[in-house]
Amino acid sequence: SYVVDGELTHGDTMGNRNTISRGHVQYMSAGTGVYHSEHNLGDSTARLLQIWIIPDKKGYKPAYGDYRFNWDDRKNKWLNIVSSKDGDAAIKINQDANFYVVELDEGKEIDFQVGSNRQAYLVQIEGNSTINNLELNERDALEIIEEDILIKADKKSHILVIEMKKQLKW
Repeated sequence: SYVVDGELTHGDTMGNRNTISRGHVQYMSAGTGVYHSEHNLGDSTARLLQIWIIPDKKGYKPAYGDYRFNWDDRKNKWLNIVSSKDGDAAIKINQDANFYVVELDEGKEIDFQVGSNRQAYLVQIEGNSTINNLELNERDALEIIEEDILIKADKKSHILVIEMKKQLKW
């Protein structure tokens, strides 16, 4: 879960209980089984992205964690918040996937490379931007397959990209 606004409180049968806020991430692998709950116990409306990734195999032990990223680490540059176990992000998952976030000031540009046999899913969380000549507004999304993109913030923009191995279409 990636919190956009407000707070999210998590509790589970492993004894974890934590509250995260804007720009922070909590992650959980249910693995072989766990009960959990999530609530907005704060005074303001909570807005978040809850993203589910299927692990590379079954049978992992349940796990939970959270990470409080420094907001400035995503200002006009990509911040890798989630990666595979072999990756460099603070949060590591059991899948070949990478999550990146950026807050791009109005008028700024940034590129993102999606290599051969890779794909990505981009979410325009806040603001407006032009991506390879396509206009995206707040809450719009875009699928990217084996293509480099150039993002220009038409308005201050908060963007999430999930990059992963290309999936075969059935």
